[in-house]
Amino acid sequence: MLHDSSIRKSVEDYVKLRIRDIPSEIKHTFPNVKQVWKCENQLDFLYGYYVGKIEEGTLHYLLKATRSSVSGSIDTFEIREIIEMYRTDLKNSIEKALS
Repeated sequence: MLHDSSIRKSVEDYVKLRIRDIPSEIKHTFPNVKQVWKCENQLDFLYGYYVGKIEEGTLHYLLKATRSSVSGSIDTFEIREIIEMYRTDLKNSIEKALS
Protein backbone atom coordinates (compact mmCIF):
# COMPACT_ATOMS: atom_id res chain seq x y z
CA MET A 1 0.00 0.00 0.00
CA LEU A 2 2.76 2.44 0.82
CA HIS A 3 4.22 2.01 -2.64
CA ASP A 4 1.92 4.82 -3.79
CA SER A 5 4.29 7.80 -3.62
CA SER A 6 1.65 10.27 -2.43
CA ILE A 7 0.59 7.99 0.44
CA ARG A 8 4.21 7.29 1.38
CA LYS A 9 4.99 11.03 1.39
CA SER A 10 1.95 11.67 3.59
CA VAL A 11 3.11 9.00 6.03
CA GLU A 12 6.64 10.43 6.10
CA ASP A 13 5.23 13.92 6.72
CA TYR A 14 3.09 12.56 9.56
CA VAL A 15 6.09 10.80 11.14
CA LYS A 16 8.22 13.96 10.92
CA LEU A 17 5.41 16.03 12.46
CA ARG A 18 5.03 13.59 15.37
CA ILE A 19 8.79 13.57 15.97
CA ARG A 20 8.87 17.37 16.00
CA ASP A 21 6.15 17.46 18.69
CA ILE A 22 7.79 14.91 21.00
CA PRO A 23 9.93 17.27 23.15
CA SER A 24 6.89 19.31 24.16
CA GLU A 25 4.83 16.18 24.73
CA ILE A 26 7.49 14.62 26.96
CA LYS A 27 7.86 17.76 29.06
CA HIS A 28 4.12 17.90 29.70
CA THR A 29 3.37 14.18 29.98
CA PHE A 30 6.49 12.42 31.25
CA PRO A 31 8.24 14.63 33.80
CA ASN A 32 9.25 11.66 35.99
CA VAL A 33 9.65 8.73 33.60
CA LYS A 34 12.06 6.79 35.80
CA GLN A 35 9.81 7.05 38.86
CA VAL A 36 6.49 6.32 37.17
CA TRP A 37 7.60 3.48 34.89
CA LYS A 38 10.46 2.15 37.01
CA CYS A 39 12.75 2.03 33.98
CA GLU A 40 16.53 2.24 34.12
CA ASN A 41 17.11 3.98 30.80
CA GLN A 42 14.70 6.81 30.00
CA LEU A 43 15.93 7.21 26.42
CA ASP A 44 15.46 3.53 25.55
CA PHE A 45 12.06 3.41 27.23
CA LEU A 46 10.77 6.55 25.51
CA TYR A 47 12.25 5.51 22.15
CA GLY A 48 10.30 2.24 22.25
CA TYR A 49 7.21 4.01 23.52
CA TYR A 50 7.26 6.56 20.72
CA VAL A 51 8.00 4.02 17.98
CA GLY A 52 4.83 2.24 19.10
CA LYS A 53 2.80 5.44 19.38
CA ILE A 54 3.92 6.71 15.98
CA GLU A 55 3.14 3.33 14.41
CA GLU A 56 -0.31 3.30 16.01
CA GLY A 57 -0.96 6.90 14.99
CA THR A 58 0.17 6.20 11.43
CA LEU A 59 -2.24 3.27 11.14
CA HIS A 60 -5.06 5.46 12.41
CA TYR A 61 -4.05 8.23 10.01
CA LEU A 62 -3.97 5.83 7.05
CA LEU A 63 -7.33 4.33 7.92
CA LYS A 64 -8.90 7.77 7.95
CA ALA A 65 -7.08 8.92 4.83
CA THR A 66 -7.75 5.85 2.72
CA ARG A 67 -10.96 4.61 4.33
CA SER A 68 -9.66 1.06 4.15
CA SER A 69 -9.47 -1.70 6.70
CA VAL A 70 -6.19 -2.67 8.33
CA SER A 71 -6.37 -6.26 7.20
CA GLY A 72 -4.52 -6.85 4.00
CA SER A 73 -3.86 -3.38 2.68
CA ILE A 74 -1.59 -1.81 5.28
CA ASP A 75 1.74 -3.46 5.99
CA THR A 76 2.92 -2.48 9.46
CA PHE A 77 6.46 -3.45 8.47
CA GLU A 78 6.39 -0.71 5.84
CA ILE A 79 5.34 1.77 8.51
CA ARG A 80 8.15 0.54 10.78
CA GLU A 81 10.63 1.01 7.91
CA ILE A 82 9.58 4.63 7.52
CA ILE A 83 9.87 5.24 11.27
CA GLU A 84 13.33 3.62 11.18
CA MET A 85 14.39 6.06 8.44
CA TYR A 86 13.91 8.82 11.02
CA ARG A 87 15.37 6.96 14.02
CA THR A 88 18.16 9.51 14.51
CA ASP A 89 15.67 12.38 14.47
CA LEU A 90 13.46 10.49 16.91
CA LYS A 91 16.36 9.80 19.26
CA ASN A 92 17.54 13.43 19.07
CA SER A 93 14.02 14.68 19.75
CA ILE A 94 13.76 12.54 22.88
CA GLU A 95 17.25 13.53 24.06
CA LYS A 96 16.32 17.19 23.61
CA ALA A 97 13.32 16.73 25.90
CA LEU A 98 15.34 14.89 28.53
CA SER A 99 18.16 17.46 28.68
